[in-house]
Amino acid sequence: MAAPSDLAFDPWDPAFLANPYPAYAELRAQGRVRYFEPTNQWLVAHHADVSALLRDRRLGRTYLHRFSHEEFGRTPPPPEHEPFHTLNDHGMLDVEPPDHTRIRRLVSKAFTPRTVERLKPYVQKLADDLVARLVDAGGGDLLRDVAEPLPVAVIAEMLGIPESERAPLRPWSADICGMYELNPSGDAAARAVRASLEFSEYLRELIAERRKNPGDDLVSGLIAAHDEDDRLTEQEMISTCVLLLNAGHEATVNSTVNGWWALFRHPDQLAALRADHSLVPTAVEELMRYDTPLQLFERWVLDDVEIDGQVIPRGAEIAMLFGSANHDPAVFTDPSRLDLTRRDNPHISFSAGIHYCIGAPLARIELTASMTALLTRSPTLRLAAEPARKPNFVIRGLEGLEVEVA
Repeated sequence: MAAPSDLAFDPWDPAFLANPYPAYAELRAQGRVRYFEPTNQWLVAHHADVSALLRDRRLGRTYLHRFSHEEFGRTPPPPEHEPFHTLNDHGMLDVEPPDHTRIRRLVSKAFTPRTVERLKPYVQKLADDLVARLVDAGGGDLLRDVAEPLPVAVIAEMLGIPESERAPLRPWSADICGMYELNPSGDAAARAVRASLEFSEYLRELIAERRKNPGDDLVSGLIAAHDEDDRLTEQEMISTCVLLLNAGHEATVNSTVNGWWALFRHPDQLAALRADHSLVPTAVEELMRYDTPLQLFERWVLDDVEIDGQVIPRGAEIAMLFGSANHDPAVFTDPSRLDLTRRDNPHISFSAGIHYCIGAPLARIELTASMTALLTRSPTLRLAAEPARKPNFVIRGLEGLEVEVA
């Protein structure tokens, strides 16, 4: 599927996927908003516009709280996709106020800063153990051996999912997230539907068990969370748990491997980090900015908006390009340069506004823990093979990252 001839943006081109940032620079130079016919979306590439639109109530992650599909000029999704949409459309990421306000408030009663802080020792020990095994083996796949198991285990621990039942979590999540790519294939949709059904059924049984035998876990907390007579429905709890797993580990997994791949390509920055571990907090933020794990975030236009003289009508869809916004020279000095000491770093990798990532503090703890463990236990870690990039655009990551201990 080809992009317009004057538009460098082409999310199906392997060369673009390898490095989309030069194309983003061209896109920003062409104006503040461009229509992209292959996906029927309006592309917004500048940091100021993306940041403002994330907070603009004329846009929404859904339109069904105000319009039917027909009223909004959209075709309803195929009936066979219903299990995916039931799961997806009851999570707080894809609802708008007042439902969003109510769900986020109730979830926040269980997913508290104290809950996250209490996980710190578990996260650090798990990161240390995973890295120790990698080092003892002389190396391995950083994605498979550290980046993936860490956040999946942390979220599973939070939810109270026994270790013996965790194996399907990552495959379920990967299949569901396949639907967030641009124009997903029929096979991708079928996998997402199957994963939605299986994951939902598993969580329904887990919730029933926790109702009978509450524990000190997030599922029990979600069951108990209430505000006067208001509680989360079972479907809202299921959708919340899936969202916490998907969003809570996709960003961490891809930030880890994208970040280390960037470090291996910038040996001066890696050397500085190895010499001074106090740089880890700013390094985590800079690596998330430099190669953004979530490249695009979609919003529906609920009421006409105007961008730089262009009216974008109700019923249209806006694609906010996080990766481009994070490389906007109007906000970031020398944005194409990796600078682990960068302190003025208002990246939007965790979104903004009411849909700001509720798991951002936990993601930062996980990224800090794994980076610290790798720097401490394997100070001479090096790249063993050139990695292959996943053929995805929206969720940006690698197929693997082979490393060895020097």
